[in-house]
Amino acid sequence: MISLRAIARLGLFSAVLGLCTPSNAADEGWTQLFNGKDLSGWTTWISMQPAADNMKQPTAVRGLNKDPRKVFSVADGMLRVSGEEWGAVSTVGEYENFHLRFEFKWGSKKWFPRLAAPRDSGLLYYAVGPEGAQSGHWMRSHEFQLQEGDCADYHSLDGAMVDAHVGDANQGDWKFYRYDPSLPLRTGLAARILKQANYEKPSGEWNTMEVIADGKTLIHIVNGHEVLRAENSRQTVDGKVVPLTRGKFSIQSEGAEAFYRNIQVKPLSGPASAEKF
Repeated sequence: MISLRAIARLGLFSAVLGLCTPSNAADEGWTQLFNGKDLSGWTTWISMQPAADNMKQPTAVRGLNKDPRKVFSVADGMLRVSGEEWGAVSTVGEYENFHLRFEFKWGSKKWFPRLAAPRDSGLLYYAVGPEGAQSGHWMRSHEFQLQEGDCADYHSLDGAMVDAHVGDANQGDWKFYRYDPSLPLRTGLAARILKQANYEKPSGEWNTMEVIADGKTLIHIVNGHEVLRAENSRQTVDGKVVPLTRGKFSIQSEGAEAFYRNIQVKPLSGPASAEKF
C-alpha cells in the first residue's frame, strides 16, 4: 500500500511537471537564427576602423563577406562581435510580424575611438536596402540600441520613421526624445528615443532582449520589462512615404566586444500589441 507521504510526494512531482509543461509549450514556434557553430544564414559587412591617429582617415571599406580579422566569429557556441572594425552581421532572410528574442552580454575589449565611451552595439530590425546606407556602416532600419546604460533606446537609421508618445530631451546640442506613454503622440520621428526605464544587468552578465513588431506597433523589452513602444513603421522611397514592415535582422560592431546567443524568432499569431511576454 502506498503511504500518504508517498502520495504527497507523487502529487508534488505531478505539480512540478504541470509547471514545466506550459514553459515547453511556450517555446513552440521559435526558430533559431544562429546555430552556435558557424555563421550559416548570415552575411558580414565590414565598413571601417578609424585610424588611431586621425579619425578622418579610416581604413578602406572591406565590404561584403570580407572579414580577415574575424570581427564576427563563433566562440564557445556564442556569436562574438569583437568591435575592432565597424560594420554588421545580418541575416540572409527577411522577417515581418515577428517576436525576436536574444541573449546578450558585454565582453571586456574596447577599441579606438570609443575607448573612453560606453560600450556600444545594436540590434537592427526591418533592415533594408544597401549596406552602409547609414554613415557608411549600416542598413536603413530601426535600431534596438545596445549601449551601456542605454539598452533598448530607439534609433532611426537612414531616415526610417515612427510615431511615438514622447517628450523632448537633449544631450548638449544633440536633441532627441524620451518615451512617455502619458504624453501626446508625435509623428514622423526619425531620431533617437530614450527608453522609459533601465532594467539592464551589470556589464558582463547576460540580458534577455526582445523586439515585437508588426509594422503598426514596435515594442522593446529588456529582461521581461517593456520599456519603449512606437507605431507606424515607414520610410521614404523615391520621394514617397511607404510602410516599412519587412526586413533583415542585423547586429552592429561599433568599437566594443559583445556576445550573443539564443537568437530566436517566431511569427506573430495576432497584433504585436496582443503578444504576451
